Amino acid sequence: MSDAAGPALVVMGVSGSGKSHIGAALAAALGAQFLDADDLHPEANLRKMAAGVPLDDHDRMPWLDAVAAWIGAGRARGEAGVVACSALRRRYRDWLRAAAPELGFVHLAVPRDELDRRMRERRHFMPPSLLDSQLATLEPPAADEDACTLDGTRPMDENIARVRAWLSTRAAAKG
Repeated sequence: MSDAAGPALVVMGVSGSGKSHIGAALAAALGAQFLDADDLHPEANLRKMAAGVPLDDHDRMPWLDAVAAWIGAGRARGEAGVVACSALRRRYRDWLRAAAPELGFVHLAVPRDELDRRMRERRHFMPPSLLDSQLATLEPPAADEDACTLDGTRPMDENIARVRAWLSTRAAAKG
């Protein structure tokens, strides 16, 4: 399925980067379906993270399968979609791309001190003690990946405008 139905995007980054907030706003701006991938975590993953234990690849794969299935089902229906999903490693992004080869990634980059502040100010299953584990796992998108990196501390409207501009450039390049 091409982008003719609208984009398929993953808003990615570590916990506290603003994925859900920006992802929901981006989906609304694009008229796309929205999924917070946290909603697909198995209960065992949520318990593990709440206990301050980082997830490993064994924990993440069923979750990534569920996210990929949601993306693939939406594309099969011809829907645009935006998913807020950490997608911290390239191999996780490649796994998601298998569901929709045209999948693009919006990476939210936020300084560590700001991430820590945000995580301490919210109620979430992911405790601030796991921030360093998330940062150690993060592999920012490489130059050959279809990705747009945003400063996650910038105003929402500015970041939405940057994604729209990137999507226009991306569409023009694909012809």
